Amino acid sequence: MRTIKACLFDLDGVLVDTAVYHFKAWRRLAQTLGIDFTEHDNERLKGVSRVRSLEIILEIGGQTLPQEQMLALCEQKNTEYLLDVAQMTPDEILPGVVDFLKALKAEGIKIALGSASKNAQLILERTQLLPYFDAIIDGRHVTIGKPDPEVFLKGAEALGVLPSECVVFEDAVAGVEAAKNGDMLCVGVGQPEVLTQADVVVKDLTEMSVARLRELEQKG
Repeated sequence: MRTIKACLFDLDGVLVDTAVYHFKAWRRLAQTLGIDFTEHDNERLKGVSRVRSLEIILEIGGQTLPQEQMLALCEQKNTEYLLDVAQMTPDEILPGVVDFLKALKAEGIKIALGSASKNAQLILERTQLLPYFDAIIDGRHVTIGKPDPEVFLKGAEALGVLPSECVVFEDAVAGVEAAKNGDMLCVGVGQPEVLTQADVVVKDLTEMSVARLRELEQKG
C-alpha cells in the first residue's frame, strides 16, 4: 500500500483549457504553410513540445523545413498564443479544480505542476491558481518530453517526496504513460477508453476528493 503525499498536475485540459488557443495559433501557422490543419489533427499535439507539434504539422502537410526556420515559426506561434493567454481570467479554470486544490492544501498534501508548457507560470498567474502550488516544473526545466517521466520525477524531487508517494493528474496518453514510467499512480482526466493505462479516470476534478485519493492508496 502506498502513502500519497503529493499531487502533480498537468496544466492544459486538467486545470485550465487553453487547447482552443493552441489550436487557433497552430491552425493560423499551418495555413501560412498551405497545410490544412483540423481539430482531429490537433489531438496529436496533446502533451507534446512546441517543436514536436510543428514537426507533426509538417508531417501532415508532407513538408520539411530547416531547423532554424522551424524555431522561428515556433516563436511566431507562441507570440500569437500569448496574446490570447494574456486575456485569461479565473473564469477559464475547469470545473472542480479550485475546490480540490483547497482540499489538498487543507489535508497537507503537496501540490506541483508538471507541464510541457513554457507559459505555465503566466497561465497560473492569470487564472489566480499560482498560490496553490508548492513547485512548478514546466517546459523550461525539462529536456525530455512525455512519455519520459522527467517532468514528474523533477516535480517529486522539488517537493521532497518519493515518486511512489505521488499521484499524477493527466488528460493525455503520453502524460499517463509518463506517470506510469515514473512509478506514480495516475488519475486520467477525460475518457476511459482513451486513457486506458490510468489507475482511475474521471470526467473532471468535480469527481475527485481527498477520500477518493485515499482509495487510490490501496492500488499501491
